[in-house]
Amino acid sequence: MYKELLWIFTRLPDDYSVLDTETTGLPDENGLPDIVTIGITVIRGRDMEESVEFKIRPQKRISEEAQAIHGITNEQAAEFESFDSRWHQIAEYLKDELVVIHNASFDWPILLDHVARYGFTMPPVQGVFCSQKSAIPWAQAMNLPCSHRGPSLDTLTKALGVENLRARSDGFHGAGVDSQQTASVIERMRRYGIELED
Repeated sequence: MYKELLWIFTRLPDDYSVLDTETTGLPDENGLPDIVTIGITVIRGRDMEESVEFKIRPQKRISEEAQAIHGITNEQAAEFESFDSRWHQIAEYLKDELVVIHNASFDWPILLDHVARYGFTMPPVQGVFCSQKSAIPWAQAMNLPCSHRGPSLDTLTKALGVENLRARSDGFHGAGVDSQQTASVIERMRRYGIELED
């Protein structure tokens, strides 16, 4: 139902990259949180070509709330590599891509903050597409739980009948698995929208 509200997803290119981060927590009086992991899933011809996850050693401590979400402890994160040592690899995955993020208003500013903090330059990208915001009209019409940011990835996964990849990791969030989950949800929404056009 309401497939016409998925029209925007049918206009996505066949090639794009999905980005997700896990962080030390939420923004607070001390600024934006630090990245702990970055996941990127590359879509080519509407198929998943590659998925990578970069583990980043944060400068800030991981909050208990964040640990409960992604399961990464401060002790584990202390063994990760620094952001500046991984940035050039990350940048290559983003260069000239349409970057798709579920909750772009959270992840993208944090990434830009890290790039500026270390004196790097963001590679040119085609743009940033927020799948969470774009799904609001359809989710509301379907009476799905929907915050001001939009429907959660879990909500869309269940509503669309997409395999829940988080179930493989005891329900923990992970930047790599969440970028794959987002890609699967987007492609399901795209197919639903295209069915309407056919």
